[in-house]
Amino acid sequence: MTLQSLPTRLESGVWPPSARWMSADLRVGDVGLAEVAETYGTPLYVLDEAAVRDRCRAYLAAFGAGNVAYTGKALLTAGVANWIAAEGLGLYAGSAGEIRVALAGGTNPARIVLYGSAKTPEDLNTAYGARVGTIVAESMSDITRLAATAPRGQRVLLRVGGDGTAGLAAGTGELAAAVSRLAGQPGLRFAGLDCSIGHDIGHFRRYEQEIRRLADLCGRLRGVAVEQLNLGGGHSDHDFALDAFADRMRTTLRCAFAQHDVPIPRLTVSPGRAVVGRAGVTLYRVLTVTTSPDGHLTVTTDGGLTDCPAVECADRHRAMLIARRSVAPVVPATVLGRHNDPADVVVPAADLPADVHPGDLLAISATGAYHHARASNYHLVPRPPLLAVAGGRARLLIRRETQHDLLSRDCGR
Repeated sequence: MTLQSLPTRLESGVWPPSARWMSADLRVGDVGLAEVAETYGTPLYVLDEAAVRDRCRAYLAAFGAGNVAYTGKALLTAGVANWIAAEGLGLYAGSAGEIRVALAGGTNPARIVLYGSAKTPEDLNTAYGARVGTIVAESMSDITRLAATAPRGQRVLLRVGGDGTAGLAAGTGELAAAVSRLAGQPGLRFAGLDCSIGHDIGHFRRYEQEIRRLADLCGRLRGVAVEQLNLGGGHSDHDFALDAFADRMRTTLRCAFAQHDVPIPRLTVSPGRAVVGRAGVTLYRVLTVTTSPDGHLTVTTDGGLTDCPAVECADRHRAMLIARRSVAPVVPATVLGRHNDPADVVVPAADLPADVHPGDLLAISATGAYHHARASNYHLVPRPPLLAVAGGRARLLIRRETQHDLLSRDCGR
């Protein structure tokens, strides 16, 4: 065991870049987290606005203007949409709700892409009414629906499936048939191909393989111009070499398409978690602490499964005691939520001071993506607020849900 002290440097890649220690408190965006916890209560989502904006700028610098669209399912509010649009990114929306929030945040509808393997009539009608720039067709029936209902001239990308992902099967000839059908619709405009190759991919090689596969497919589509190739799928946001990634993707694209003697399409990307994941911190109050005979702590907080549901981000979650200095030994700990559920684990393997006690304040790292977006009312617990911090100021993006909000939807009385 070692003595607890405030680290001079926070672990790279998991805390917001602006995170700093000052007087035993963790500050993000030059705002003290202990202070906002007192003001807004806990659980509380905190989002570093500058970190989100800086990440947008890094993507634009790497891939060029017009070639990056943020995937809204990671985290989307009107405020976040405003930041994304102001920094020049488009937006991938998966529902009517995401389209409306994006528009409320000032997103240019021409920069919105509607995707999804099961679009509802409301999704499509909202897209048509807003005149969104692009719709992704993911099946033959999607093409039929768009041909019958979309405004004339609607731009369409075809989703290419593979490795268990949804989309048109290339190996069976379905993709070629879909391209032919789409090209034959006078009211629709075939713009290119879209793909998703998974989540949290940490190596360039997987993307290079996908580009080569798509180049081979395009080589078979003789006589059909592929204007755009969207390389979807989330890469790791942990010290990912973005500039090197963009350079290698462009090089692979040029070589692969030259090999098949077909025009090189415009390469676009649609990051989500890589933009917002590291920018988020969640604050909790400790409710109970138990100590096993070997000294391992089990720490229960006032949040949990309802506000920390993104298990695929768990490897970047770190728990840290803030708002007071401890000189107690650091011991292994498990941080749980309040819901008495086997899945209610916030941080499975943490290091906390042995004297952590009820009322203490914990900060959990890397909660910007898929936490607010997937928060639920399990056990009829209201969802936490979302707070933006920047330049020493804090402002609410989403207020705390109340018991009245929950009851107002209950029509059984």
